[in-house]
Amino acid sequence: MDRNAKKKGLIFFACIAVLSFVGSFLTGGGGDGESVRVLMRDAVLHETNKISLFGIMDINPGLVSAYVVTAAILIAALCIRIFAVPRFKMVPGKLQSALEALVGFFDNLAKSSSPRINGFLGAYIFAAGVYIFVGTVFELLGVQVIATNGASVSLPAPLSDINGALMLGCLSYLVILSGGIAKNGLRGVGLTLKEFSLPISMSFRLFGALLSGALVTELVYSALFLSYGLPVVVGVLFTLLHALIQAYVLTMLTALFYGEVSEPSQKNK
Repeated sequence: MDRNAKKKGLIFFACIAVLSFVGSFLTGGGGDGESVRVLMRDAVLHETNKISLFGIMDINPGLVSAYVVTAAILIAALCIRIFAVPRFKMVPGKLQSALEALVGFFDNLAKSSSPRINGFLGAYIFAAGVYIFVGTVFELLGVQVIATNGASVSLPAPLSDINGALMLGCLSYLVILSGGIAKNGLRGVGLTLKEFSLPISMSFRLFGALLSGALVTELVYSALFLSYGLPVVVGVLFTLLHALIQAYVLTMLTALFYGEVSEPSQKNK
């Protein structure tokens, strides 16, 4: 029985491989290298695909993604606060357990990084982590819009746009600066300004990681033998992996630097 099952399994996977090979020819293969170069260039310069904002001005798709993701998170948070939180019990259900575990993770990260002052830090890294994860997963929906040049384009992850990544990096730096000022006054400003390259490094780390996920998926699509079915799996896995890793990395770095600059000086001890 085991030998017959193995034979059937091998035959099944062989059929899948043959169908994928034939399908790659029938579909004409994936995209070409030009689509990858356009994707990289447009993520930084925004020269190719723009969207008309009610005929007033042309904006890049990343900005639209940022508005959509922000609105979705706010609506979800409002619904949870109105309908879910009042029903919380001493013995938590599945939804309550998941929410408590998520909030507890970021709260513990804030407390371990900055034991003395961490109330605002916990709220910020929770919001930033959720935004990074949801914004990255949003790309999987493949929402299509019509650009000003008449082409149909998918809305990208908000942070795969250089402007969005710079915004979040600078905002995280301001949060770190606020922690230094709150605990050490002007000395905290000096401690924070020592790391003047921090917002740039955080922004470009985030931008490069998220853009690379889109580029890897695009390269897999362009491969002849993988252009039929497999890119869907690869794209989902890469997107989810990038979402989790980048959400953790940025929140962890923010918490660590916040805790470092908010340590009381010798005079305040």
